[in-house]
Amino acid sequence: MMAFRSSRSFAALTGGAALLALAACGQLEQDYPEPPIDSSQPHRYKSDPPESTLFGEGGFNLLSVFEGDSGTGGGAGIGVNAFLWRATLDTVSFMPLSSADPFGGVIITDWYSPPETPGDRFKMNVYILGRQLRADGLRVSVFRQTRDAAGKWVDSAVQPKTATDLENQILTRARQLRVARASSG
Repeated sequence: MMAFRSSRSFAALTGGAALLALAACGQLEQDYPEPPIDSSQPHRYKSDPPESTLFGEGGFNLLSVFEGDSGTGGGAGIGVNAFLWRATLDTVSFMPLSSADPFGGVIITDWYSPPETPGDRFKMNVYILGRQLRADGLRVSVFRQTRDAAGKWVDSAVQPKTATDLENQILTRARQLRVARASSG
C-alpha cells in the first residue's frame, strides 16, 4: 500500500510540474508594441541611438572597422573596400536597411516607398566584390513592385539603367571619400 501512495504522489507531482511548465509557456508569448518611428528619418526608430554603432553610443562603430588600411581602403581581415562600403551606406541611407554584412560586402535594404509615389516600392541589394576601388568592384540589383487594383504588391520591371546609375553614384561618392581622406592626412 505504501509503494502505491509514493508512486501516486510522484505521478501527481510530475503532472503538476508539467502543467506549470505548460502554463508558463503561454506567458512568454506577449504582444509587444512596435517602437514609434521617427518621422524625420523613416528608417529609424525614435529609440535608436544617434550614432551608427552596433552597441549604442560609444560602442563598436561598424564603420571604424575599415579605417585600418590606407592603401586599399580595407581593414585588416575584411575583404571589401572601405570607401565603397561607406559610399554605399551613404547612398542608400534614405532606405531602411534589412541587413549589412561588412565582412562579406553585402548590403540589403528593406522595401521603401517614396512619399511622392506611394503605389511604388523599391528594394536594393548591393554587393561589394573586392578590396579595390574599381568600377567592376560593385554590383547593384534593384527590385520594384507596384500596387495593383486589389491592393496587392506586384513585381514590376526596373530599367537596367537604374542599377547602373546607382553604381555610378556609389562610385562617385567612394572617390570623394578617398580624396577627402588623402587630403586630410
